[in-house]
Amino acid sequence: MKQKIYCAFMALSVLTACSNKGTISLTDFNADEDSSAVEWKGSAPTHFHRGAFKVSGNLQTDGKGKITGGDFSIPVASISNFDLTNTAEREQLLNHLKSPDFFNMAVHPEARFHITKAAPYNNPASSANTMITGDFTMIGQTHSIQIPAVIKTEKNKITVEGSFKLNRLQWGMSSFNDPEADLYILPDVDITLKLYFKPSAS
Repeated sequence: MKQKIYCAFMALSVLTACSNKGTISLTDFNADEDSSAVEWKGSAPTHFHRGAFKVSGNLQTDGKGKITGGDFSIPVASISNFDLTNTAEREQLLNHLKSPDFFNMAVHPEARFHITKAAPYNNPASSANTMITGDFTMIGQTHSIQIPAVIKTEKNKITVEGSFKLNRLQWGMSSFNDPEADLYILPDVDITLKLYFKPSAS
């Protein structure tokens, strides 16, 4: 009798283990488009401009808070400016940024980012806890970038904040690149991520 009970217990344990093995499913989180933004700062030797883009997309996690993937879209038409108070000057700047000199919005209306890896990150000089690696597509070119980020995961939301420099020349945005010209724009653009996610309704 004891042997039968033991065998039944072992069989139940095996079945339970097998069924639990597949219970950790991916969990989708959508970007809160009302509060999320990708902020930018472009600089010349004597001045700079700041602004932001809206962003949409989603994160996938393993159900325990670890990010396993994600895809994002950044519409060029959503570009805004923070520092110019004159409406005409602000519109002139934004229209120029949408032109072929920069984002060429008519041909490439959006930028995209695809996460390929999110790994723990520890650097005493940084508050970031995760290194995000992914493919960034802009103006028809795709290159891999790394973003040190602070990721906070709670039951019903994920926050991603990070800052890095993006060399515009790598994606072919080469206008105003002559240091001797009247207008020279530095190659590196400062990017700040302020992304907030909530569980997908689906």
